[in-house]
Amino acid sequence: MAKSLFFSPTSMDSGLTSVCLGMLRALERVGVSVGFYKPFSQSVHRAESVHNDGQDSSVAFVRSSSHLNPPDPIPLKEAQQQLNRGKSDYLLETVVGEYHKVASHFDVVIIEGLVPDQNEAYIARLNVEVARNLGSDVILVSTPKALDAPELDEELDFSARLFAGANDPDVIGVVLNKIGEPERSGLEPRSTAARPVLPAMDFRGRCKVFSEGRFRLLAEIPWQPELLAPRVSDIARELELPVLSEGQMHSRRVHKVSVCARSIRNMTDTLRPGTLMVTPGDREDIIVTTALAALNGVPLAGLMLTGGLMPDQRVIDLCHRALDTGLPVLGSDTNTYETAHMLANLSSATPIDDPERIEKVMEAVATRVDTDWLQAHLKVERQSRLSPPAFRYQLSERARAANKRIVLPEGSEPRTVQAAIISHKHKLARCALIGNPAEIRRVADSQDLELPEDIEIIDPAEVRQRYIDPMVKLRKNKGLAPDMAEAMLEDNVVLGTMMVALDEADGLVSGAIHTTANTVRPALQLIKTHDHAKVVSSVFFMLLPQQVVVYGDCAINPDPNAEELADIAIQSAESAEAFGIDPVVAMISYSTGESGSGQDVDKVREATRIARERRPDLLIDGPLQYDAAAIESVAKSKAPDSKVAGKATVFVFPDLNTGNTTYKAVQRSANVVSIGPMLQGLRKPVNDLSRGALVEDIVFTIALTAVQAKQVEDAGLSKS
Repeated sequence: MAKSLFFSPTSMDSGLTSVCLGMLRALERVGVSVGFYKPFSQSVHRAESVHNDGQDSSVAFVRSSSHLNPPDPIPLKEAQQQLNRGKSDYLLETVVGEYHKVASHFDVVIIEGLVPDQNEAYIARLNVEVARNLGSDVILVSTPKALDAPELDEELDFSARLFAGANDPDVIGVVLNKIGEPERSGLEPRSTAARPVLPAMDFRGRCKVFSEGRFRLLAEIPWQPELLAPRVSDIARELELPVLSEGQMHSRRVHKVSVCARSIRNMTDTLRPGTLMVTPGDREDIIVTTALAALNGVPLAGLMLTGGLMPDQRVIDLCHRALDTGLPVLGSDTNTYETAHMLANLSSATPIDDPERIEKVMEAVATRVDTDWLQAHLKVERQSRLSPPAFRYQLSERARAANKRIVLPEGSEPRTVQAAIISHKHKLARCALIGNPAEIRRVADSQDLELPEDIEIIDPAEVRQRYIDPMVKLRKNKGLAPDMAEAMLEDNVVLGTMMVALDEADGLVSGAIHTTANTVRPALQLIKTHDHAKVVSSVFFMLLPQQVVVYGDCAINPDPNAEELADIAIQSAESAEAFGIDPVVAMISYSTGESGSGQDVDKVREATRIARERRPDLLIDGPLQYDAAAIESVAKSKAPDSKVAGKATVFVFPDLNTGNTTYKAVQRSANVVSIGPMLQGLRKPVNDLSRGALVEDIVFTIALTAVQAKQVEDAGLSKS
């Protein structure tokens, strides 16, 4: 029977939904089978309703960010009506029935309670009754704010006593959220940067409820103003503002607001990334200065023109190129003071169409949860299948343990700089940025990023000469002359590849501004394949809703022969294993078993035989149709004796046409995240990025490359 955790807030603004979503993610990433249920939905403010189309935000977030499909909650007004009519038993019977529909599929269920409201006194009673009838353990969610230790003890003790009594649920733990939150945390002009954060307290040591072991302190989550940052489009939607130029309003976030009516010399320090410049529409000097900053590469959040005023058309024409950088421009019919007041009172609700912000909120909580204690308390085991959150978590852990030096030839590319800083901060790899140091620092400064003092920057002009002779030696059979090598080394990708080839770096990541050929060709020429590989191939990690599977080869080999296909299968199985996926290999074809014949299916059949012969320790079967490999019910009828059918985690496609088409069809039609392609078979890892890669994609690829480098090292494949 599933265990349930009931989350009960101690105050109105405790961030209950964020904590529940983060707890869901925390348990998912350590491999626990976990579901979500919210019995009742409360009325929301108009602003939140605008962002969420009247839907319950918790349920909408869960549906949009996971494979779960929790039932719709009962509107609180409907529950109140049933209580007033003396139908509390019927109400709770409905809740229990809906809960069991969820619980039948999972080992643990997260239950989100109701938020206290002075106008709805029966809420505390409902929370207690639901937790009691579902047999839940209770976790309190509290925001310490400026409370001292005795005051926090008193608040938690009072909230826990609501659940106390015979046969009532136990309060097992507490989540402290928004630690250090200032008195006002809205988007006030110049506020998010300057307002002091409250100092953190040693809650574990000073609060008696924790030090005496009454409750377990499950998480301490600091206040993080960046999680409140709305997109410019969110502001336009909530305040119903006219959009004068859309630009990148759906991706640019507002971290600071600067109400500006000063001279140019006194406003330059406010022209920083993430700042929304608010100014009267007739202050053409400020408008031109803002446009100049945008043209200089400063990613401002946007420009808002107040008072219903517009600049002269000649000024608009002068600033036109700044709009091409993606700078959003909004209008406002109210004066500057009234506009600033509206901005300071924006809703903090996260829109359901903002998956990036939802993801950040979930991760901010998940990374701080004591999942080891929770697992031990709940006595639940990990799933055999690796879920997407568990895959991402294990990827980060393995990358940190690998501690590899990864070279980034596109060192001054803005996304790459940001990814390198994130990777450095989280110790996913020791990144080496290749590029002009002054340019890299300028790019970082323009994005308001701080380059760590110990992050490595390699000036290609200073090191290029010492790679000429080694490159000539590596390519002597091709007749490479020194002057040709020097010219080729002008390309930073070639220079970085030489560093990897000479074992000065453990791997390379490129492709944000280079083609696949630019990245892969130097690797094939200089690093070459390891002795056990017959071909260089690729895999994608497909983050399906309930598990992560591997697809190979979907990017490199157009039509491999049977021996090459067997090699791809073995490489893909080894890659899966390196990333925590139990390799169960299906050789995909248009027929299953002995049911079909022909050149194409015979190739797959022969490749299966070769792969089994070379690696008898691996579970490999084929030919299998995709549905027989992936779906247990189909496998029972098409391949009842197969140990792979219905359980496959590694799908090996017979040719590039099939593999690439399948991966893109699954990715697009099912809205599945794919990570890759990751190249395999090289003596040392080199990985290619999509030119549309997001910062997060680059971070993942850096981590993949670090783990892959450790795999190559452990297998002794890095020696030529």
